[in-house]
Amino acid sequence: MEDQELLPYLFRTEYRKIIAVLCQLFGIAHIEIAEDIVSDTFLSATELWSQQGIPPNPVAWLYTVAKRKTLNHLKRDQLFAKKISPEIKKSSDEMTEMDIDLSDQRIHDSQLAMIFTVCNPVIPEESQVALALNLLCGFGAQEIADAFLTNKDVIYKRLQRAKDKLKADQISITPPSAGAVNSRLDTVLTTLYLLFSEGYYSTSQDTTLRKDLCLEAMRLTYLLVSHPPTALPVVNALLSLMCFHASRFEARADQQGAMILYEDQDTNLWDQELIEKGTYYLNQGASGTVLTKYHLEAGIAYWYTHKEDSREKWEQILHLYDQLVMIESSPMAALNRIYAVAKVNGNAAAIEAAALLPLTDNHFYYALLGHLYTPLDRTQARVHFRKALSLAVTTADKEAIRKKLL
Repeated sequence: MEDQELLPYLFRTEYRKIIAVLCQLFGIAHIEIAEDIVSDTFLSATELWSQQGIPPNPVAWLYTVAKRKTLNHLKRDQLFAKKISPEIKKSSDEMTEMDIDLSDQRIHDSQLAMIFTVCNPVIPEESQVALALNLLCGFGAQEIADAFLTNKDVIYKRLQRAKDKLKADQISITPPSAGAVNSRLDTVLTTLYLLFSEGYYSTSQDTTLRKDLCLEAMRLTYLLVSHPPTALPVVNALLSLMCFHASRFEARADQQGAMILYEDQDTNLWDQELIEKGTYYLNQGASGTVLTKYHLEAGIAYWYTHKEDSREKWEQILHLYDQLVMIESSPMAALNRIYAVAKVNGNAAAIEAAALLPLTDNHFYYALLGHLYTPLDRTQARVHFRKALSLAVTTADKEAIRKKLL
């Protein structure tokens, strides 16, 4: 890795770890202090590394400096130190010997606690996702704004309102109890699912695929899977779904970023290791008795990783979609089901089914109709493709539709 790339990389990977530990140490009421300390740590790295060169162990350097800055803050304000930790009755000299624990286990436990703090139903869903990106993934307000096609001020206010609400409700940052897991897990999984979905099909930065968002969602879901109280079948099913989708990342877009439709993908680019991991987590998820949308979507994604275009494959996918639309009234799930209908029952049946969907302002709807009409009525297909082109937002989507019009 080039020297100029190292610090941004470390900011992405280490900022979130130190933030989680310090937030848990200081409490939800003092998130800004934790953020200031960690930001100041990276500012010091920017200044000193440019003058003195990169230290032999950059991560250890960051942790050492973050610990020192934390201790300095506690020494300067011992009243604050006693507020956040009443058992602290040490002198400044003794406080210097305190251990700010940044071990792997403490980081893991702190991030897990933060997931359940951030994904709290007292704050709106969009704020949960924004706060997760900010505190758990190290994304700045501008990056989050880019991800959700809004401006920095909107995101900044959203983050501030969310933090204020958590403070006002005195939400504690603690490892999730059995009660918290039961009552809040749905919210946590929804947040992680939305985070992955935004990356999987992004309308931000004029790019279809945001791998960084997807990988962060997978990392946080893996934290849940690796923690026995939260390693539940539904969590395994969600991670399975993410693995299957991620396995086809390299085949989903060309070098110019244009989206490649499923039927045109180079299956040699599919990541077999991720497919195997997805299968493992899918099997782990099958141990429960509750069938969720994550199980069904993971099952669909599993069959999509089968390279052969067999009738069995599409019958299985259609069956799973039939179950999914019964428990999850999602227009996009219903639209995706139409493609499977065409594979099993033919394009005419699929067109008839598509006519029942209330998606007349959706470019995917018209793109699918264009695809279905292509072998039946080329003129009608072009009408639908032109409508899809007029509704598409990203350059990648528009380019994919233009290719169909040629």
